[in-house]
Formats: sequence, C-alpha cells, structure tokens
Amino acid sequence: MSNRLPVTAAPGLLEAYARAFDPLFSKRNQRETFRRYLEGLLLSSGRNKTLTGLANTEPVVESVHPQAQKLQWFLSESTWDPAAVNERRLGLLQQSVATAATPRGVLVIDETGDRKWGNKTAHVGRQYLGSIGKTDNGVVSVHSLWADEQRYYPIEFEPYTPARWFERKDKDPEFRTKPKIALTLVKQARAADILFRAVVADSFYGENDAFRDGLANDGIPFVLALYPSHSWWHKVGTVGSVQEIACAAPWREENPGKWQWQERSFRDGHKEIWWVLEGEAGPYGTNKPQRLVIATTDPEQLPDLTTWYLTTNLPPNSQREREDKLAAADAREIVNLYGLRIWVEQSYKQVKQHLGWAEYQVRSDLAMRRHWQLVCCAFSFCWWALSQNAATAEPAQVDASETTAKAMTKLAPDKKKPHQTPAVANLARVATKGSGLSRTLPYALALLASVVPQAPAP
Repeated sequence: MSNRLPVTAAPGLLEAYARAFDPLFSKRNQRETFRRYLEGLLLSSGRNKTLTGLANTEPVVESVHPQAQKLQWFLSESTWDPAAVNERRLGLLQQSVATAATPRGVLVIDETGDRKWGNKTAHVGRQYLGSIGKTDNGVVSVHSLWADEQRYYPIEFEPYTPARWFERKDKDPEFRTKPKIALTLVKQARAADILFRAVVADSFYGENDAFRDGLANDGIPFVLALYPSHSWWHKVGTVGSVQEIACAAPWREENPGKWQWQERSFRDGHKEIWWVLEGEAGPYGTNKPQRLVIATTDPEQLPDLTTWYLTTNLPPNSQREREDKLAAADAREIVNLYGLRIWVEQSYKQVKQHLGWAEYQVRSDLAMRRHWQLVCCAFSFCWWALSQNAATAEPAQVDASETTAKAMTKLAPDKKKPHQTPAVANLARVATKGSGLSRTLPYALALLASVVPQAPAP
C-alpha cells in the first residue's frame, strides 16, 4: 500500500484534530477540503459562513470560483459518510477525561428552526421556527446534546420532514413527529454508550405522552417540563392541574409549609434562593411511577419565567431503587438536572449559529447533513483542543496551547464585577503573529473561553 499524499496542514492543534479523521476520507482532495472547511467555520469573520464566505470569494459573482466549487463538491458530490465522521468525533471526545460523557451529565433534547426560502430544499416547509419565534418557511432539526456543569457538545441531530413531503401526509408510515425523532436520538445515544443521568427536555416534549411513555418503557430516566396548565381528569372541586398544586400549597416567609428552599449558585458569581415543592395529586406522587417537582423563585406569585413544573420517573430517596434500576434522586437534584438545559438557550444555539449552522447553500438531504456534521466537528474541536496537554503536544502545538492559556486569562471575568461578560473585541488580542494570523485556532479557543464563564448553575 502506497503512502498517502500530504495535504496543507491546518494551524496548530487543528491539524492534530483533523488527522484523526483522515482515514474516513479516501482521497487527498477530501482531506484537504475538510481542513479548509473547518478553518472557515472556526474563523471569526464578519461574513456569513456560506460557501463563498468560507472560500473568501465574492458572493454570487464568484460562486463559480474554483475554491468555492471545491467546497460545493465536498458537500454535494463527494463520497464521505457523515455518520462515520460523527462516530469518530464522539470517539475523540470520549477518549479524554476532560470531555468524556459521565453519569453526572444529562442528555438534552431540543430543536433548531431556521428560515429557508423556496420549496426545493430538503425538509423545508412552513412551520414554527425557534430562531425567529414565529411560523415561517424553513428547516427544523431535532438535536441531542450532552451537558454537565462544566461543558456541553452535540451528540446527534436529525432533520424533521414536514408532512407535505409524504404521499399520505402525516398518515404516511415514513412520517415521523419531532418527539418520535427525539426518542430515536435518545436510543442512539444509549447505543453509542453515552453516559447520562437523565434525559432533559422542555414542555413541548414533556407534554407528549408517546415520548414520555417511550422513555419510561425503556427504563430511561427523564426530567421533563410541563405547561402550567397541564391537567388530568379530576372531580369538580379537586386539584386538577400542576399550577393548582402549587397554588394549593400555602407559603409564608415565616412559615413556608411544604416548600423547601434551595440555594442555586451561578457561574457569574451571583446566587439565588429557589423554592421547591414535591407535588402530590392526580397521576403524580412519590409513590407513583412519575413525580411532580415544582421549582420557583417566588411561591406566592409563581412568575412564568422562573417557575418550572417538572415530571420525572426518578424515584425519591425515601424509596429503594426500582426494578428498572433507576437511581433515587431528591427534589433538589431534579431541579439541578433540569437547570443544565440552560446551556441550550444561553450558549449552544448562539455558538452553533456563529459557526454557520444555518448558512449552507445546498439543497439535498445528504449535503445538508454533511454541512451540519462539519459544524459539529468545529464545535467539538473547541472542547477537544482545550483538553489537550501542552506537555505532550508537538512543537508546533505548544505555541497554540500557550495562546489558549493567555486567552483564558484575558477573557476571564473580573471577580469584582460578577455580571461582566467578556467582550468580543478580546478575540483579536489572542491572534498569533506571523502567517497564522488569518487562520483559525486562536479565535476558536477565545470563542470557547468567552462561553465557559456563562455556564448554568452548578
């Protein structure tokens, strides 16, 4: 077997990261374009991460430029398998103690919707798009994300295909709802040996009986949100919704009753007192298959933004572990587990969009999946690079590691100003001198450094 032809190396640690994927690309131009694509995604730029933007060519007019065409070919016509790339990406993360999934983390289920015009792009349709907060024409994808108190990264994604794409619409056997896709992603994570304490999702999935029952039947622990109006059959004059349970539990500052206080510490330094109630009514209770845990900052007013109604199949500490081997958890732990979902709202969506998640210029399902997988690779590289040991790095990588340390120091918040957020302008301060100035690595690590201090409550 002949030796493979060399490719133009990526800067710093990005080259070591890219080399791990080389066996998945059979041709030299695939390995070359893989590096250039990641560089473009990671580079801090004022332009969109479209194909012409990644190739640094003029929009529209130079879309036929050879550099832009190489990227187009890499997504649409090449032969590499995005599923194999995802498997290798997760394998790299699991090899490091700093990034490996542990039972302390959670598997967050969420979705992303982005506007797309026309009707030829795969999976496009008129539907609710979370990125703009309204119904419009676009593409929605369901995501699974692993997260703990210190880090987070995507596990897998799957596009949702609207019913209009199927011959029998939503009655077609191939049609899948978002909760059904989410359940598949959870099973895939388990099959890939991704460890997690519980599946966490918002009320869209918590209100779906098929999703909840699917997790429960497979013995998968979950902590899911419910709407305040979530109700069940009940007799007139009795409690019939989760919000009524909270209202029926009296609270006074001098006598909180059944409410238990919990101090939550946030990464920016401030602390908050939350009040937690174990609900007992209808299908929920400590001696029933599912519990109801209510958490709020104000038990009297129950503000919408800071009141959670959570259902879980984790048994309370007062009971032994169930036959399905679900470990017990008190109400405080339930609140902490759901609190990890904040990664999705305050970091994951923003960084993912910064890396160009929605800025693809392709129409086919395969090309879209390849672009998304490359975004996931760029995303995971930030955590992978941070976990590397500078002492064992190659000479070319030591400078990058030192740059990382300087970036982390410069971007760390001032302890005297607990609400200070690192400025984006700091990104330019960690650019290495020389030919690598216009390349990728320092910007990616600085981007990560600016995100870490904004983590959810531990």
